[in-house]
Amino acid sequence: ESSQLSYPVLYLLHGGGDDQTGWGQFGEVLHIADKSILNGQATPMIIIMPDANAGRRGYWNDVSGQWRYEDFFFEELMPHVEKKYRIKREKRYRAVAGLSMGGQGTYLYALHRPDLFSSACPLSAGTGPRSPEDIKRRIKRYAADSAEDLSDDLIEAYFKRHSALHLAETMPADKLKSVRWYIDCGDDDFLYEGNALMHIALRKRDIKHEYRVRDGAHNWSYWRASLPQVLAFVSDAFHQH
Repeated sequence: ESSQLSYPVLYLLHGGGDDQTGWGQFGEVLHIADKSILNGQATPMIIIMPDANAGRRGYWNDVSGQWRYEDFFFEELMPHVEKKYRIKREKRYRAVAGLSMGGQGTYLYALHRPDLFSSACPLSAGTGPRSPEDIKRRIKRYAADSAEDLSDDLIEAYFKRHSALHLAETMPADKLKSVRWYIDCGDDDFLYEGNALMHIALRKRDIKHEYRVRDGAHNWSYWRASLPQVLAFVSDAFHQH
């Protein structure tokens, strides 16, 4: 608080069922970040942890356009915090990371706005719908909206924008290459397949990235062990070389 410096920023996204306190309470982010900065593994940074458990879960807009969390993030939250705090407002000094649902948000934010993030670190991440039919099934299961009220063209367009794998396979390679990717998912994690397919898709297109598969499952023990590596990875872009 006494410094006059400006700092890089990491947007750190929580998983489904948690809120903005998850990384602090269960992820021990304060202790891990302080230790990483002290030992020189990470550079000092501001970490922003938004709440995506407010009414509906998820960091993205819904298919009907009634719930617009992603628009809120880019149009309201990011400008607010980067004005309120001494944050460097350049792509090089901005990163995004998250676990599970927050990992899916990490994929989508960096794929939708590669102009804004230097690094993206999805951990044990969801990768979005596999097909338009998958969206229809999810609407019937989770949403108040009726899938029958939405046109096939709308659902198809939504799929193409919200499937991380589809975006990795189809968006311009130069945009994918402009983000430093660190993908991490445990060998016992139920979301292993989507992340493995993301790794394969990026390899096929010669997109440089880091891909980690460690012993572990979908739990806080795994994510706490991931966090120091995430902080070191994003700091590599933040540092002067």
